[in-house]
Amino acid sequence: MERPQQLDYAAVRAAAARIGGGVRPVAVTPAEEGVWYALEYLQHTGSFKARGARNFLAAHHEAGTVPEAGVTIASGGNAGLACAWAARALSVPATVFLPANAPRVKVDRLRGYGADVRLVGDRYAEALAACREFAAASGALSSHAYDHPLIAAGAGTLLDEIREALPGLDTVVVAVGGGGLFAGVATAAREHGVRVVAAEPENCRALNAALEADRVVDVEVDSVAADSLGATRVSQDALDAAREKNVTSVLVPDAQITAARRALWEEHRIVVEAGAATALAALRGAAEPLGERVAVVLCGANTDPSDLTAPPAAT
Repeated sequence: MERPQQLDYAAVRAAAARIGGGVRPVAVTPAEEGVWYALEYLQHTGSFKARGARNFLAAHHEAGTVPEAGVTIASGGNAGLACAWAARALSVPATVFLPANAPRVKVDRLRGYGADVRLVGDRYAEALAACREFAAASGALSSHAYDHPLIAAGAGTLLDEIREALPGLDTVVVAVGGGGLFAGVATAAREHGVRVVAAEPENCRALNAALEADRVVDVEVDSVAADSLGATRVSQDALDAAREKNVTSVLVPDAQITAARRALWEEHRIVVEAGAATALAALRGAAEPLGERVAVVLCGANTDPSDLTAPPAAT
């Protein structure tokens, strides 16, 4: 299958038709006056990544372009889990590369989804290099954590589900790492005149830096949310989407992210990743209301909750 030339709303609608019945429709619940939470952390594999992974593989499956060697990806995080889950659902072999020092719980979960897990080196770059070598030698289909129109279009299906559950939606707040979720959601939001607030940690600002430079640039990453939002650069699709008038880019300090994550636990008993809490931190740190009907996307919950449930340290 050739890579689609552009990410547009038609691609998002095609993704919705492709993955319908294969992913969980998002639950939307009121949080406070004028604010609703989109509980996407309840999605298969614990994050929105399942949408893009399912769309990517389903599109190739329809086109007959999934090789016998299956699919491969370098990721020990949510993208790897989503790829392995989507591959199992379509009976496609999946080979996932990650550093040898990756958390055992992630390795076990990947193997639980039936993936062939390859542990290589002690850095992501080494796992990625091994993944590329494997794809070249085996002919396996290479997937990506975020930088592909099919991945972004799958993620973008979330926006129409939120609008269906919340008529009159005027603003959606999403956290941004590499930009797959943001690019897809912003593409669908533009179709309906919905404003998008793109939230990033102050020290994981790949999208914000790209807007500032007017081109995709590499950035240093150092944040409490770096495990899920720590992409060193955003996709071109994300930058293109961020240039539209309906998008606002905001930066959030780590202290506000940590406070938002704890508030979700203390006020609602919701456990999410720091990356997901970044969206709520942007809302809570805003100098003025972001809209009259605002949805905050809580996009992932693959995290260790022990720091939330542990009693406060003695003083």
